[in-house]
Amino acid sequence: QVQLEESGGGLVQPGGSLRLSCAASGIISRFNDMGWYRQAPGEQRELVATITASGITNYAHSIEGRFTISRDNAKNTVYLQMNNLKPEDTAVYYCYYYTLTFRTWGQGTQVTVSS
Repeated sequence: QVQLEESGGGLVQPGGSLRLSCAASGIISRFNDMGWYRQAPGEQRELVATITASGITNYAHSIEGRFTISRDNAKNTVYLQMNNLKPEDTAVYYCYYYTLTFRTWGQGTQVTVSS
């Protein structure tokens, strides 16, 4: 089993930056993919970015090149660098871990973008 712990959320002004972290613990597969999703109040959860075990990335069109996903396999940690944040980025951000046989979510970290 794998557990995920997100951190790095908070309150930031429009145009500011945050870096989210997600640390995985437990029995980690070498073939895992990970990603970030987000969910605003009253809305559907949506994909933000994904990254494979080998570092191949994919991004949602809605972030318009402002975010970067990365990972440190030695630390079993994935990051989301968020720049030029906008009020519409306000949401709970969830880390996601998946393999062919197992998937799990973190509990989420709140990101609020407001002046």
